[in-house]
Amino acid sequence: MKKITIFVFTVMIIGIIQSVSAQVEESSSNLEYSMSTEESVMLFGGFAVAVVGIFLFLARDTILRKKTSYDKEEHESKKDKTYEKYHSDWTDDYVDFSYTRYTEDDAEFSKAAKNSTLPDYYKILGVPHNASQDEIKRRYRELAKKLHPDKSKGEKTDETMAEINKAYEILSQNERKEKYDKHFNFD
Repeated sequence: MKKITIFVFTVMIIGIIQSVSAQVEESSSNLEYSMSTEESVMLFGGFAVAVVGIFLFLARDTILRKKTSYDKEEHESKKDKTYEKYHSDWTDDYVDFSYTRYTEDDAEFSKAAKNSTLPDYYKILGVPHNASQDEIKRRYRELAKKLHPDKSKGEKTDETMAEINKAYEILSQNERKEKYDKHFNFD
């Protein structure tokens, strides 16, 4: 590897020396090219048009962006760029995917409601239908302490505890509770 590096370096030095010595030597042919003023103006104008064209191409998004009322006013969020975080051009084509889907809970609740086997989870926990989350949680903890299979030695404590857990699981989550309430008949 070191030999290759030395060889490449040597070839580069020889090339540089050769090109320098070629420029110093005077040759018999004089290859000077004189440019007229018109040609200089055309060449400079061409470069100027190319530079302006490249600038416009790179700045096209900023130039063509629609101005909003936010742009005209002076806001604190402009200084730390928080507005741009939430109102960028990337969100213009936002599609709302928040439609409600038919979930497993809906299927379970509607099937049980049709068969009249949907249990009254409020009755299992012993709370009213308009109970708050704190009331549901407090009642669940009381029942769990009282009916836990390790503390009470009844025959059906496992089944009872499973029902209480299921009732709390459904009623403690607002979304699942709303779906349950939608399918359950309060008679």
